[in-house]
Amino acid sequence: MRNPFPPPGIRVVVFDVVGTLIEPLPSVKSVYATVSLRYGIEIPEQIIADRFAAAWNRQEAIDAAAIPAFATSRLREMARWRGIVDDVFLKASASDAIFKDLWDHFAQPTAWQSIEEGMRKVDAAVLAGCSVALASNFDARLQAIASVVQPLTRADFVFASSEIGWRKPAPQFFRTIQEQLGLSPHELLMVGDDLQLDIAAANRAGWQALHVPC
Repeated sequence: MRNPFPPPGIRVVVFDVVGTLIEPLPSVKSVYATVSLRYGIEIPEQIIADRFAAAWNRQEAIDAAAIPAFATSRLREMARWRGIVDDVFLKASASDAIFKDLWDHFAQPTAWQSIEEGMRKVDAAVLAGCSVALASNFDARLQAIASVVQPLTRADFVFASSEIGWRKPAPQFFRTIQEQLGLSPHELLMVGDDLQLDIAAANRAGWQALHVPC
């Protein structure tokens, strides 16, 4: 017999967003290739994907080495994405324009599609009488996306790292959400696709956690 979802005693189910509830459509590598082509820069999608992964890891390392670790802000989140774009396109002369186009593109609800398994989990949480929260390493753009794209529209609370001031896996990320909700750790369930950022980090904060593979 499968364990019930959500488990007994849970008052708020907290969902990761990208990779758990929504995903970009077209893919990130496809969008980057399309946007750069507008400025005469043609790069194969696989090279973009490889550079993006390396750039992402570099930014993660920067955040981990910061004092305090994983502290963030609106300015830092924008700088993070600017650094990724610069690394992907090797600081091309058109990087400013490319960055603006990409930033604006991913701010649009039409850039995202729902993930079916995530939608089912949200449905189950609501049916069980739990509140739903979003908790994402994202920036202020998340609010506009969450107001349109299903199942984000069903969230009672939206927490973006740029507004909290911390990125997952910082314990302060989870503590801040817990304090704002006025709940105890055992009353919170984190649902996400990342074993380290969502699951292990939530467990360290005393929350229950459920892994939903992407």
